Amino acid sequence: MSDCTTSRRDALTAAALTHVAFDGWSMAALRAGARDIGMDAEAVRDLFPSGVADAIWNFSRLADQQMLAEMESADLDELRIHERVAWGVETRLAFLEPHREAVHRGLTWLSLPQNALLGARLLYRTVDDIWYAVGDKSVDFSFYTKRGLLAGVVGSTTLCWLDDQSEDAAETSAFLHRRIADVMKIHGARKRIQSSRGRVFGSLGILKDVVEKRYRLPDKGDSRVT
Repeated sequence: MSDCTTSRRDALTAAALTHVAFDGWSMAALRAGARDIGMDAEAVRDLFPSGVADAIWNFSRLADQQMLAEMESADLDELRIHERVAWGVETRLAFLEPHREAVHRGLTWLSLPQNALLGARLLYRTVDDIWYAVGDKSVDFSFYTKRGLLAGVVGSTTLCWLDDQSEDAAETSAFLHRRIADVMKIHGARKRIQSSRGRVFGSLGILKDVVEKRYRLPDKGDSRVT
């Protein structure tokens, strides 16, 4: 995909966010966003062949991309691993702060049964990016457990954040750090999870399938919408 196409896709996503707050993630919101930036409405289908699914995919990619850029440019060497992980999650939420309603609408759309797989893919990409950014080199069962546990943290923290009315999202930050502390007790968690391995992989079946490429995820740096 050319940089021009990616730029147009990103511009359309950004322009549509204002309308998503009122119209939800819909073709109407995407077409309205296109009009706002002088883009032909027909270009919406060209840029997002799968419609709303592609637009939400791109919105999540932009949040992940911003998070990674911030993590790479910040001096995090003095932070412990769990602090880096928390920093990444909070950075992503900071990027999403002006778009809370769009996030809420997106989660509602992804909660529909027919959209659950896309939701799992997006969540996996986010947690994999975070572990990648903090230098995780784990393999095999540890690889799965770290991503599975962090997926639960990111998901629950996002829901907490959506309802958080505290100053500077202080309640969300406290909630996140409590959950991260639990996740980073990796050795104890690993033993408990291994004792019920079948149950865990049953609940994380989609995540495991994604990792094993039953459902393809773009390579890191690949901005294609699939």
